[in-house]
This record gives sequence, C-alpha cells and structure tokens, in this order.
Amino acid sequence: MQTGHFTGFEVELRDNGIAWIQFNTPERLNGLNQAIKRDLIETILQAQMDNAVRVLVFTGTGRAFCAGDDISGQGKEIGGDALVPPIPPGHDSDIGTYEGLRHLSQTLNLAVRNCDKISIAAVNGVAVQTGMTLALACDFRIAAESARIGSATLRFGLLPDEGGQYLCVQLMGVAKTMDFFINKRIVSAAEAMDLGLLHEVVADAELEDRVMAFATEIANGPQVSTRLLKRSVYNAYDMTFEQSLDEIAAKTAISDHHPDAREGGTAFREKREPEFNQWLKDSG
Repeated sequence: MQTGHFTGFEVELRDNGIAWIQFNTPERLNGLNQAIKRDLIETILQAQMDNAVRVLVFTGTGRAFCAGDDISGQGKEIGGDALVPPIPPGHDSDIGTYEGLRHLSQTLNLAVRNCDKISIAAVNGVAVQTGMTLALACDFRIAAESARIGSATLRFGLLPDEGGQYLCVQLMGVAKTMDFFINKRIVSAAEAMDLGLLHEVVADAELEDRVMAFATEIANGPQVSTRLLKRSVYNAYDMTFEQSLDEIAAKTAISDHHPDAREGGTAFREKREPEFNQWLKDSG
C-alpha cells in the first residue's frame, strides 16, 4: 500500500504489518471532506489487497480523533498530496446529497467494515458525527481518558446519515440509541465505555503504546482464521441461526485445512507458542 503524507491524513506501515493511518489537520479538528474520504477508501482497499498489511489503526492528531465533516473546507485542498484526482464534493442539491452520501460518506464506513483485516480506532480526542461513525465502524475502539464521543446531529436539524443509527443499535440496543441521538448526547470516554461504544479506556499518554501492543497481538495471530472470523461475526448479526451455522461451516472448511491450523495443533502438543503466518512470510 502507498505510505506517506496525503491530503488530510498520513499512512505509515509499522512493524508486524500494522498500517497506522493518522488524520493530520488538527487545526480543523481533523475534519473530513469528500476528497479525503475517497482517498481513505482507496487506502483501505490497498490495505485489503496487500499481504504486508495485517491490521489497520485509525487515529487523530491534536485534541481530536475527528470532529465530523469539515464543512468550511468541503471540496478544498487542505495540503499534502492526494491519492486520486479531485472530484466534486456533492451536496449541491437533494440528489447531490444522496449521491455524495451513498458513494463517499457511507462508502467509507462500508470499506472499513468490509475490509477483512481487523481495524482499530485509537480515539485520541473528540470523535463526533463523522468521526464517531468511523470509529464505530472499526472492529475495536480504544480511547484516551480525555476523549469525547457523540453525534448530536439534531442540534443542527440533521440526521446521523453515515450509518451511525445502525452502528449504535448494534452496539447499544434500541432504547439507549434513541436516548443517545434524541438527547444529542456527547459523552465522556468513561460513559462511552459503560454504554458499550468502547472496548477499553486508557490514560492519554498510554494510548499509542496500548493500541500498538493490541494491534501487534492481533497481527501475530492466525491471519486467515482471524479474517474469516471477522466476516462471520458480522454476517451472523443479520442472519438466522441456521444461516449462520451454514456460513461458519463453509469458512471452517478453509481454516481447518490451512497450515496455521496444523501449526496451532502442533504447538499445543509441543507445549509452545504457535508461530502462525508462515504463508505470509513465504509470499513476501
């Protein structure tokens, strides 16, 4: 995948195949626009198809993870190179808004969720609206103690139009989601943890080290089974029990016959830690 500084974010491929994607416009609280979203979608696709990448981490710079869309900067260059040429930002009419949401804003969260590799949101600060939805689309969320999370779109007469309502129902249930959106709540990291929106809260100074340790643990695990399991868990949410049984059986037919499964069994019998992912080393 391409690494370096791009419009609105930068990409670094760290040890163990951890793609560190960091928003880099703290003066705008890392607000996103349509051009940034399209480049992020391309980055995620590159990560999906690159065997060198095992885990994706999204985080921010400064006091925000991402404070929503940068409305004042929509369609404007904000510095750095772009992965692809500029495109119209949309939202110039009712059909423009529909198309902008369907093909860019919502597609970003779909790209995160559809990427088979595990994604982690390292929520370093404010995550609202677009930022909140992006974090919730990730598989894991670890936040700094000072982080705040919410949508509050009703303050502006707007809707959580990038899938926030679905993701919150998935994580909190209907009653808590209704309270969250109708009462325009922006909550502390501790309260977000209690609501089920976060997996872990750590001291601000410990966030990067903790996320890197967690990402490394996942990266060193059996990548084929991990990716199949991610897909199966999300599929199960929308399936009947019988459908999910059939779905996991089909994936197990792959994982059971993979070299990682043989290594796992051998390591157990030999009372040692398994050394997974030899196939990735061979392909590199």
